[in-house]
Amino acid sequence: MGLVDDPRQRLMLENFRRHSMLEVSGRWPEIVDPRMTIEHPVYRIAAGGQTQVFDGLDAVSGFYRDLTDPGMNVLFPIWERMAVSDWGLAFESQIAHFVPGDLMPALGLEVEDSAPTYLLTQRVSNVWPYSDESLPRLMGENVYIDIGSTEVFALDPSQVITPQHTREILSPMVDALTPYEELGDLVR
Repeated sequence: MGLVDDPRQRLMLENFRRHSMLEVSGRWPEIVDPRMTIEHPVYRIAAGGQTQVFDGLDAVSGFYRDLTDPGMNVLFPIWERMAVSDWGLAFESQIAHFVPGDLMPALGLEVEDSAPTYLLTQRVSNVWPYSDESLPRLMGENVYIDIGSTEVFALDPSQVITPQHTREILSPMVDALTPYEELGDLVR
């Protein structure tokens, strides 16, 4: 474990940090902004022998819309290991994801009671390639979900973190950041 001194790698990590906060706060249109993401990103999400491919900006936007509109955008790593290189990021995590009970069947998970919100945990590996530009932009996500690691916990309403709550907490932090397109000058 050490400090990342390489300016390009630091920019990719900053892009990832912003991306994560924007996703969880439901501000996904800012993720697909051409200052942070290339014009034709490709996301691949593999789980249980099935792979979904979101090819192009409209498809990736649909992915985020389908995550955010029903309130499934609140997730966080329980633990995470990350490596950064000149080409991009690779990381493994155990993710905790807040999922409304009525949406569990859409994820292939049966629950006895659809009323509560559930905490879904899974091990996930990611590979995120970045463009070869002075200000690197995300080219896509390759996400591999270990469905064998899935655990589901019913939550008391007092334990639920809502999309509105994450937006209230994270938006002031995101808004205070230096605009991404200005960061290239800061790390050189």
